[in-house]
Amino acid sequence: MIQIRLSEDRGRANHGWLESRFSFSFADYYDPNHMHFRSLRVINDDHVAAGKGFGMHPHRDMEILTWVVEGKLEHADTMGNRRVILPGELQAMSAGSGLLHSEYNPSSTEPLHLFQMWILPAEKGITPRYDQKLFPIAGRQGKFQILASPDERENSLPINQDAYLLVANLADGEQTTHELGANRGAWIQVTKGAIELNGQTLKEGDGAAIEEEELLSFTGKAESQVLLFDLN
Repeated sequence: MIQIRLSEDRGRANHGWLESRFSFSFADYYDPNHMHFRSLRVINDDHVAAGKGFGMHPHRDMEILTWVVEGKLEHADTMGNRRVILPGELQAMSAGSGLLHSEYNPSSTEPLHLFQMWILPAEKGITPRYDQKLFPIAGRQGKFQILASPDERENSLPINQDAYLLVANLADGEQTTHELGANRGAWIQVTKGAIELNGQTLKEGDGAAIEEEELLSFTGKAESQVLLFDLN
């Protein structure tokens, strides 16, 4: 079963410097029919103006994954990290027992486009952790590349949950597959272009909740990128 969440049906907020789309209820956007999918709690599609961003704010007991599509993101936190995240890099942060962080677009001219995803943790109150890694584009061209996993397989970043984040870049007509294990579900999010998923078309910004499907078949309908969450 595939339930498509169209881009235009997502929640939205426009603060001038920040334009966001919410796949699930977040901040002032509340939809009881879209609270989460399994352990996936947040997918925010954010466009941040040059020189703008979020000041220091708190998090706890959440796995926070950030993927930059275009531009660059400057991060600072109370663990002492001060980093810049570029396209092709994943930031994985376990908020655990609590931390503060800030996120800014450090460019004076270029906009920033990112997806931030929150996953409910398997264990609460753990020591906060920060990880960041560049993943070579060759590892995701025409196939899925694992970015985060509970067991750090294939040199992916650790996550405190039985959840996997993968990404694939597909050229027009290029195909790949992903097999779901027994009793697992998946969420698909198209970050660029358009794809065909088991015969259904998803465009940029569209998502899909997937249950009771053993094999997921993807075809690029343009130069595309898709995120895949494989969830217990």
